[in-house]
Amino acid sequence: MPTLEVSHFNIVLSLLGGWLSLFGLVSYLVKESLYISEALISLLAGAAFSPYAANLIDPLEYAGSRINLTSATLNFTRLVLGIQLVIAGIQLPSRYLVKEWRSLALLLGPIMTLMWVTTSSIIWFMIPRLPFLHALAIGACVTPTDPVLSSVIVKGGFADLNISKDLQKIVIAESGLNDSLGYPFLFFALYLIKYTGSGAEAEIGGAGHAMGLFFGETCGYVVLLSIVYGAIVGWIAKRLLRFCDDRGFIDHEYSMVYAIPLSLFILGTCGLIGSDDILACFVAGNVFTWDDWFRLKTQDDLLQPTIDTLLNVAIFMWYGVVCPWNLFWENDTISFSHLIILGVLILAFRRLPYIFAFRSLLPQTRTRKDAAFMGFFGPIGCSAMFYLYITMEFVNGLKTGDGDEFREDVKFLREDVRVVVWFLMICSVVVHGLCIPLGNVGLHLRRVASGNLLLGLERYRTGASLGNASLHSSDSERQPILGRRL
Repeated sequence: MPTLEVSHFNIVLSLLGGWLSLFGLVSYLVKESLYISEALISLLAGAAFSPYAANLIDPLEYAGSRINLTSATLNFTRLVLGIQLVIAGIQLPSRYLVKEWRSLALLLGPIMTLMWVTTSSIIWFMIPRLPFLHALAIGACVTPTDPVLSSVIVKGGFADLNISKDLQKIVIAESGLNDSLGYPFLFFALYLIKYTGSGAEAEIGGAGHAMGLFFGETCGYVVLLSIVYGAIVGWIAKRLLRFCDDRGFIDHEYSMVYAIPLSLFILGTCGLIGSDDILACFVAGNVFTWDDWFRLKTQDDLLQPTIDTLLNVAIFMWYGVVCPWNLFWENDTISFSHLIILGVLILAFRRLPYIFAFRSLLPQTRTRKDAAFMGFFGPIGCSAMFYLYITMEFVNGLKTGDGDEFREDVKFLREDVRVVVWFLMICSVVVHGLCIPLGNVGLHLRRVASGNLLLGLERYRTGASLGNASLHSSDSERQPILGRRL
């Protein structure tokens, strides 16, 4: 006799497939007419399916343990970021990183450092019990601009109409690079916490050892090695693909998706050697199309954008499911009202003032409109989740000698970073996902009201010149000055 197989896997497949199918039916209306990002819609759908709402998906029960759930979310995020950054690197023109090195150096050097310090200072100010080193670690998680959300913002009908091509390219390049260069900011703080914190008596070396690890392991092994490795792998892959394509060894379909297995290979091998797989993916994608051959070959192909969209929808739906929504008002770190204030301050002062301050040095932001766009749209998304779980893995190793309890100075750091980073990511997705449609609605209403007001005034003048009989000849001809009644 047939029986129902109500397993977690079947439930997840049903909900994910059903949501993707339904969203796909109205995707053009949502993205190109209403200008609402798929990230926001998917995040809300995931929240609706989560244990805090309909309880259709319980990720903790599905994963088996908190550790497994953390590992699954981190690796899913790595996968999405790796594929997205290879595609982002490929979409940039030939030798773009070299041609725009001055702008990128400014964005990744002083501007990113100021973003980190400002964000950390705001967090430290809003959470009085938080040590400044802890605030630096939390601030480093949300400093990078997210490449996944950035690609959503600078693509589509709204971007084509309102954002210059030069600005679109620099946003993609910056988000790809600074997402990966968040490592030095994060581990600068984490190493100091480990070796100089109040519970660091068991650690040998002090601040000198911490800085040695920072420059040697983080800057040297993690960052520089990933750049070299990504460049080598991207160049070899480009040469092999060009060689095989010229001789007819590879079919058209596989050559169009060659970047996807390339990103998987880099993610796996960089993960094995412990280097920065995200940075290596972006560098490999850019070197892969260094001569523009592959970019021009695939620029009219729709398969890569399709994969891009599916990954965006899936990852933010997963974030909606696994987000600890209850922590926002049930925590010992910060009250919910102060979280709201923190979100407003971060979105307002994390990036916008510095883009305006340096806009004369950035060729892509010479106008106030371009500077305002680039300064405001520095979203917090997948990269913040990536660094959140990297931080939590690091803190898990900071325990007392017997290994049973966390050190006294980091006892609350795991909860602090979870609450703040998750909330700021949600704030960014909601605000950046709604500001364009709300701005369009406001602009439309302003134009309608202005037009109807002018029309009403013109009719009033015309009616006044003809007398009151002409102005109000019948009730059916009366019109409100600000427009017709709906």
